[in-house]
Amino acid sequence: MRYLILPLLLLTSWHALAQKTYWLFSPDSSLRLQINGDKKLSYQLYAGDIMLMQSSAIDLQLQNGKKMSDDLSVRKHYIRKIQDTIWPPLAYRKKMVMDKYTELELDFRSGFRLQFRLYNNGMAYCIGAAFGDSMIVKKEIAGFEFDKAAEIWMAAIDKRMDQDRFHTSYEAVYKKHAWVSIADTALTYAPVTISLPTGYHLAISDANLYDYPGMFLQKTGVGLEGVFAAYPLKEAQTKGEFPQAVVTERAEYIARTSGKRMLPWRAVMVAKQDRELPNNDLFYVLGEPTSLKDVSWLKPAKGTDEWITGINLFNVPFVAGLNTASYKYYIDFAAKFGFDQIMLDAGWSDYLDLTKVNPDIDMPALLQYARERNVNLMLWTLCSTLDKQLDRALDQFAAWGVHSIMTDFMDRDDQPTVNFYHRVAKACAERKIAVMFHGAFPPKGLNRTWPNIITHEGVLGSEWNIWSELVTPEHDVAIAYTRMLAGPLDYEPGLLLNAQKGQFRPVGNNPMSRGTRSHQLAMFVVYDSPLQIFSGNISQGMLEPEFMQLLGSIPTSWDETKILDGKIGEYIVTARRKGDEWYVAGLNNETARDIELPLNELTGHGNGLVYCEDGVNAHRYAGDHKLGKKNIESLKNIPVHMAPGGGFLYKVAGE
Repeated sequence: MRYLILPLLLLTSWHALAQKTYWLFSPDSSLRLQINGDKKLSYQLYAGDIMLMQSSAIDLQLQNGKKMSDDLSVRKHYIRKIQDTIWPPLAYRKKMVMDKYTELELDFRSGFRLQFRLYNNGMAYCIGAAFGDSMIVKKEIAGFEFDKAAEIWMAAIDKRMDQDRFHTSYEAVYKKHAWVSIADTALTYAPVTISLPTGYHLAISDANLYDYPGMFLQKTGVGLEGVFAAYPLKEAQTKGEFPQAVVTERAEYIARTSGKRMLPWRAVMVAKQDRELPNNDLFYVLGEPTSLKDVSWLKPAKGTDEWITGINLFNVPFVAGLNTASYKYYIDFAAKFGFDQIMLDAGWSDYLDLTKVNPDIDMPALLQYARERNVNLMLWTLCSTLDKQLDRALDQFAAWGVHSIMTDFMDRDDQPTVNFYHRVAKACAERKIAVMFHGAFPPKGLNRTWPNIITHEGVLGSEWNIWSELVTPEHDVAIAYTRMLAGPLDYEPGLLLNAQKGQFRPVGNNPMSRGTRSHQLAMFVVYDSPLQIFSGNISQGMLEPEFMQLLGSIPTSWDETKILDGKIGEYIVTARRKGDEWYVAGLNNETARDIELPLNELTGHGNGLVYCEDGVNAHRYAGDHKLGKKNIESLKNIPVHMAPGGGFLYKVAGE
């Protein structure tokens, strides 16, 4: 349902020319924006009398020299109130999302436009133009200024050797920084989360990205400034196992695009408390509504992937590897524990030719075996190969009955790369195939436009345990308040070898996780993703049927989500409802913690409880965990102890 009041305020041209300041109030009046248009465009965002942030300049410069700031005379302006209800086809947080805001639109005589939207939990603006056929954007100015006593959670990008700084897989560690400690050369990607001295929290990102580069953020003397990858003019192929196209020369402009369009949103979430952030849908609602007429074929999913453990199976009567017998074993595992798909990761085909199946894999036999057990196959692809063979490959996948694919190693978000995402999503949707992007920027509303984009990587997750010590419990908690704000993430939890700090070692093909077993299990509830992938060794899983049955019972789409408690980088407690069952899960950093769960906040629950908690020795032996069932007499509060790097999962039955 959508309500539109248009216009609430429409001024004549001469009056519009005289007005230099505009005020916008959120629907509940808790936030207000002051927009200034005298000589330059700027704004201030307030919560009551507290100024949360400001921007000293908003501008767009075209290659022909034309700037939005050259002529800020307003031809007309509108204020609208909008209330809409969105029903996501894949409800990764909730079944229904409210889209309620107040909007100001300024139409300048110069042909530029500017829209502001103010929500109860955030604000956004975007620049538009009406110049006919096309325009070349040389530069966009987007600045975000805030109290310099703030703490910033960001993922700093390390420049790759022989590549420019805009090449990244969006997989860095989210760490807390004091503003003064950040180097002016530090570059990060959105979203960035800011904790203000006033107690408020902000999260900055772009949203609704299409036919335009993504927004990086860099420190300036006064705040963070948007930085955009210039248009690539020349590319070269890297050598190695997974060749990539890297930019060797860029233009002096960032985009060649339609001259009649709105550019992506620059958006800021606002939260009074840490725990309000992970359930904020701002970046999703700013996505362009999907044009797909039929989305009934889209289904949430839970699957396995063999890449992290290197198909390192045991207790099996065959030689494990990229072969038919191993994948049949994965299918049997999936069917046994309630998974509906398995991944055939890199190596099922020639990397450079998706029509050449690995000769050790009998694809027709494997497809038949999977169909008989109601298990689907998901196929890995190298993005450069998929791009070259898009129609041919997807037609073959559709003929096989493949429901989903993964494509990998984009590692950029300049304009042509962003267009690749849309091109692949459209081609997949035409064949009723879902797609997961790895080596990818976070969704930031793209999953609203293309709901068949079932999830993105763009996160430092389980695979990094193979070769590094970067994945820590603190990082696991932090991404729920940072990266996850931008939409579904493919972390691939579930490692069954667990270690405490000081015991952890990176081990290829037999990786362990830092933190407890219950910490790994809790991620399946805490992290947003309508496709959850179990990355543990399935041979080990076969030896722990009770644990795997609990893991396999966890839904991946939800009717309702509540964040019961939490603090950025320290812990989070998430409750999600599917039908009449609640799943409550917590993640902890490496400080042991005792909390009380306010289960009285969960409506329609019963007294039956299935649980997985840290064992009494989990602080020493991270794999120690307790599985059990019990009836609870009082649902007001339940005490929970989380070990260092710990966690828990409670499954609360309905009445």
